[in-house]
Amino acid sequence: MARTALSVAPAIAAEKMKTLDGAREFVFSDADFRFLAQLAREHAGIALADNKRNLVYTRVSRRLRALGLNSFRDYRNYLATHEAELVSFINAISTNLTKFFREAHHFEHFHAQVVRPFALGDFRKGGRFRVWSAGCSTGEEPYSIAAIVRQEIREPGRADIRILATDIDTDVLTKAARGEYGVNSINDIPASARQFFGPVRAGQKSEAIQASAELRSLIAFRRLNLIEPWPFSGKFDAIFCRNVMIYFDAPTKSDMIERFIHYLRPGGWLYIGHSESLLGSHPGLQLVGRTIYRRKA
Repeated sequence: MARTALSVAPAIAAEKMKTLDGAREFVFSDADFRFLAQLAREHAGIALADNKRNLVYTRVSRRLRALGLNSFRDYRNYLATHEAELVSFINAISTNLTKFFREAHHFEHFHAQVVRPFALGDFRKGGRFRVWSAGCSTGEEPYSIAAIVRQEIREPGRADIRILATDIDTDVLTKAARGEYGVNSINDIPASARQFFGPVRAGQKSEAIQASAELRSLIAFRRLNLIEPWPFSGKFDAIFCRNVMIYFDAPTKSDMIERFIHYLRPGGWLYIGHSESLLGSHPGLQLVGRTIYRRKA
């Protein structure tokens, strides 16, 4: 991660110490919010408007307590001298809302138009198949993708099949790699895919389920900051980046779409979130369904 000057600068004594609420545990000034919002934009592309002040206070307060700090000013000073804390800060402000097979129409399309054609074509020749879950959170999305692949392809080892799952938040990636979820999560999984999920300990009643080893073997979980360089060169058959770009400003979002186009093979598919839309002109993509785009040949 690139090092950026995090100096809290002169004139700190003159800051306007306006709190969100006089009863708050920590004083949270306008300058504190502006500093942290700028940090989030520079290092993660996250745009934090004024209506996110309460969210920032609530989430970052946990870091103050964990570090034994007494004020947001102290936390700003701590960030200036402890570069590793930047990762924990980004983890704290990242939003991780997901579930299995969220936005089911995407997975139905992915099954019919991406996985099945591969299974009937290049798979028989030992071909290459790549899918990227960008902003994978706690892993429900890539495991949903893997379950569809396994439903259609019973012997994935006969071909070069991999699912890349990335997120900026190291905490959620740790959970995702384990593939363990609350037992009620099974309710979000279609009956046809439940065979790939079972109790954490076979034969025992459990409060958790786990994705099978065969699903986990298809997925590579990696930390990736989407506004930094992407360390791969191959093309993807499909990219899922859903409900991620809503946190970026317009220029960052437009640039990211162009990068996705570059990393999709001709005819490859891009899935975005239900509340998202593409800004500006992206002639390399064709809208073919609800929040489903195809890269033009």
